[in-house]
Amino acid sequence: MKLAARAGRIVPSPTLTLTATAKAMAAQGIDVVDFASGEPDFDTPAGIKTAAITAINSGFTKYTAASGIDELKQAIAKKLHDEQGLRYDRSQILVSCGAKHSLYNIAQAVFEHGDEVIIPAPYWVSYPDQILLNDATPVFLETREEDGYAINGRDLEAKVTARTKAVIVNSPSNPTGATYDRSSLEQIADVAARHDFLIISDEIYEKIIYDGVKHISIASLSTQAAARTIVVNGVSKAYAMTGWRIGYAAGPKDIIAAMSNIQSQSTSNPTSISQKAALAALRDGQGFTEDMLKEFDRRRQYMVQRLNAISGIRCPMPTGAFYAFPNVSELFGRAHVGRKIASATDLASFLLETAKVAVVSGDPFGSPAHVRLSYATGLEAISRGLDRLEAAVKTLT
Repeated sequence: MKLAARAGRIVPSPTLTLTATAKAMAAQGIDVVDFASGEPDFDTPAGIKTAAITAINSGFTKYTAASGIDELKQAIAKKLHDEQGLRYDRSQILVSCGAKHSLYNIAQAVFEHGDEVIIPAPYWVSYPDQILLNDATPVFLETREEDGYAINGRDLEAKVTARTKAVIVNSPSNPTGATYDRSSLEQIADVAARHDFLIISDEIYEKIIYDGVKHISIASLSTQAAARTIVVNGVSKAYAMTGWRIGYAAGPKDIIAAMSNIQSQSTSNPTSISQKAALAALRDGQGFTEDMLKEFDRRRQYMVQRLNAISGIRCPMPTGAFYAFPNVSELFGRAHVGRKIASATDLASFLLETAKVAVVSGDPFGSPAHVRLSYATGLEAISRGLDRLEAAVKTLT
């Protein structure tokens, strides 16, 4: 049987694939240190679990409105207002099955053949594939490590054409851990306004920031910016709820309505029980997030210090998320027992096979000089994994 052409445009998520490989090796009794996984290693807080159990015991296990329960939408609106000064009513908010689902709903509702979507590189691996699945064309905007991966208005404008439909902004960033300051966001908003295209603001890591950095939503810059921005967020990273699958989007009413209609014909409502858990997270989860962040900060500093002490590797200090994104290009051309390391993908394979350390190549993130390591794992495992990584790199000649 012939598959639809769109199925051939994409590949499986490389981060999920590598994580699955590492878990499969561990299930075989192989001691693998997994730096590939993009989820907090902390357990979901007890109060959030209790809210879910209460929902089950009270019979809140049926369909809800396809776009989410009003109570959760109200809590999301309150959060966005209290933290960013943004004003949305319930008709401007859609609750979905994770932030990734929210992004896909946007792509379904907005993109079509002939559209171009600007994606700053490095980028999260799913952005290009979601755009391709919806018949549009990803246009990559290269950012520079030495500039902190910031977008400037001049470079953005150079990528704009008559077909530009949107730009994707991800701050804090996966994979770089970089955050956008107000100046960068203002430049993006200015170009978008002058050329009349949408801004998709992926803010899923907003709570995981360091060194006094303040998260700024691009939608909060002005009423004009808010009118062309779709804010995407969720509870997975901030509250260790990756498996609960609750994300949300807030934006212009007509776009949210279209996304809601699409969701009603695809997944219908997000899990009723998870919605109650997300409501508890937004109301009472801030203390947990602050404690988790302190631990992530310890790990961040330790990992980056260790990576920078390894010859051939250099790693900037990330200001957000829970990833280190070291430049490993100095290792290209070296070899181990006749095995040449010609790329980040080669290096990742070498580390997994030789050192039993799982890292993700920067290639699928649009950054072939780098690898991504998650420090969303315990400090002991980080130390053990970096010991192995350092020893393996020293064998390269």
